[in-house]
Amino acid sequence: MILLQVQQVMRRFGADVLFENVQMDIQEHGRVALVGRNGAGKSTLLKMIAGETVPDEGQISMRKGLTIGYLAQDQGLNSDNTIWEEMSSVFAELHKLEAQMHQLEAQLSDPKIMADETAYQQTLKTYDQVQTDFQQKNGYGYQAEIRGVLHGFQFDADVYDKSVTALSGGQKTQLALAKLLLEKRDLLILDEPTNHLDVETLTWLESYLQSYSGALLIVSHDRYFLDRVVNEVYDLSHHEMVHYTGNYDQYVQQKAARIQAEWKHYEKQQAEISKLEDFVNRNIVRASTTKRAQSRRKQLEKMDRLERPDGDEKTAHFGFHAAKQSGNIVLTVKDAAVGYDGRTLSEPDTLNVKKHEAIAIVGPNGIGKSTLLKSILGQIPFIKGQAVFGTNVVTGYYDQEQKNLHDKKTVLSELWDEHPTTPEKDIRTILGSFLFTGEDVDKPINALSGGERARLLLTKLAMQNDNFLILDEPTNHLDIDSREVLEVALNDFDGTLLFVSHDRYFINQVATSVVEVSPTGTELFLGDYDYYIDKKQEQAELAAAAASEAAENAASAAPDSSVAAPVDTRSKGQQNYQASKQQQREKRKLERTVAALEAKMTALDEQATAIQEQMAQPEVSADVGQLQDLQKQLDALTTEQATVEEDWTEQAEALEELD
Repeated sequence: MILLQVQQVMRRFGADVLFENVQMDIQEHGRVALVGRNGAGKSTLLKMIAGETVPDEGQISMRKGLTIGYLAQDQGLNSDNTIWEEMSSVFAELHKLEAQMHQLEAQLSDPKIMADETAYQQTLKTYDQVQTDFQQKNGYGYQAEIRGVLHGFQFDADVYDKSVTALSGGQKTQLALAKLLLEKRDLLILDEPTNHLDVETLTWLESYLQSYSGALLIVSHDRYFLDRVVNEVYDLSHHEMVHYTGNYDQYVQQKAARIQAEWKHYEKQQAEISKLEDFVNRNIVRASTTKRAQSRRKQLEKMDRLERPDGDEKTAHFGFHAAKQSGNIVLTVKDAAVGYDGRTLSEPDTLNVKKHEAIAIVGPNGIGKSTLLKSILGQIPFIKGQAVFGTNVVTGYYDQEQKNLHDKKTVLSELWDEHPTTPEKDIRTILGSFLFTGEDVDKPINALSGGERARLLLTKLAMQNDNFLILDEPTNHLDIDSREVLEVALNDFDGTLLFVSHDRYFINQVATSVVEVSPTGTELFLGDYDYYIDKKQEQAELAAAAASEAAENAASAAPDSSVAAPVDTRSKGQQNYQASKQQQREKRKLERTVAALEAKMTALDEQATAIQEQMAQPEVSADVGQLQDLQKQLDALTTEQATVEEDWTEQAEALEELD
């Protein structure tokens, strides 16, 4: 069932067309991504769909009674309530039912009502109805639901009484998203929901959205997030919309194939046009061939000429190059401690960076990742230890806070002042490769967007020709196209990389190894992000197996044994882990299957209820033909429900046996 349709929508800015003829269908339970470059109009379109603005042309239609939740980019929650009060306000209807229940309970214990059998039975009947309604609406579980969502966003119980006004901007945005999730709207529209989220919270949010009962429409630059959440993609580019089925990776492959096919058809037509034009030019003035030439000319005039594919968008093209090579040992940090104001964030921290390595630093927000980079660069002193650079190492630094830009300078002067001997023409050429063209180079830096400032920082970095790049969140503010260009440039870089990033897709594309930072120090994983996650899962399973083995050994130990034989719990734990590894995989697979079937049953129930409600409408019940069609749909749903329920029972029993 279609929840919402965007039909032939256009948006103008003055005489310029931002987009036109845009069409989009959002199905019930749809998982839709909207992608496109910065400035393509994604946020503008979302505001139209959310009802905040209206199209210049076209229309947006939706199912009657559709509820929409909309989170704008970096939209924080403003409230004088505490965190708990604000989340609890979502369940105002349940609060009323709960108050009514307590009122009825008091009446049932009133001697006057107890003495009147008729009044007592009537009150008891009302109480049963209210209690059933309360239970069906999750009255006994909504508080646990609030706690679960707050915990997912890293709000623990000790901050529930904290005022919303006392939170940071990022926390207010997270809380706004948490409230939307609890509201369970039919359609959830999210504009960059992954901003300000660390990897742990991102992973939780992905899992939550995968089982969300409503439909999703998401704009995000986080490609890893899109891969795990969406199953269709709308690409807003060239002022138009193109629809693809599948997740982000599948969209990339399909788009590349489409563009390749368009180029093939375009080049074939261009060759045909050239051939016809050449014939006309050679034969139009010759009496013997004039008619044939005129026929070819008419053929040319009638031809529906294809537009040059992707001809109206520019792509940044740049690279990083090391002016001189470093030694094999680039950086050594041993048993260091990082923090500030006397507070240690992580210890012991050890790094051994070798030439041509690309090391990603990961860890939760606030653990000291950026502090570690700044300590290595000497901007914040180590609490303990030091950083030792190798021979001929020249460092370049990308600061996520963008503090090393001068707001009062123009784009051109920011570079030219640092490279005064470079001709202006060459500076402009370099800026052009980073998409600063024409009047863009005369813009003051304080007038640049976050994405433009990021590209300018990368321009400065590329001109320095350093051999060791230290990057702090380099993909922040960049659109997907710019991120992909940056990935190519870094993969072609003939130096060494050390970078902090929350962009898991970016880490997978660039990193040769991952270093996790925690309060207990650093740990090295020799692979990309997916390898790191797999290893962390193995470690967790191994630790659980060892703990289980130790508990079994302790329980089976003879109480009168004064000297017990030493138990190699690590060895046994490893054996136990290897033996149960396959079983754990089967269990996780079954859990996913059971969850998917439960979601399917819920969806079918909702569809059946919607059809029954439609059949009950007077105008439908009077239309025999429409009623028969709806009954056929209902019968088909009932059959499918029985099949799915049977599958669920089988899988749930198999899962119970593994438990």
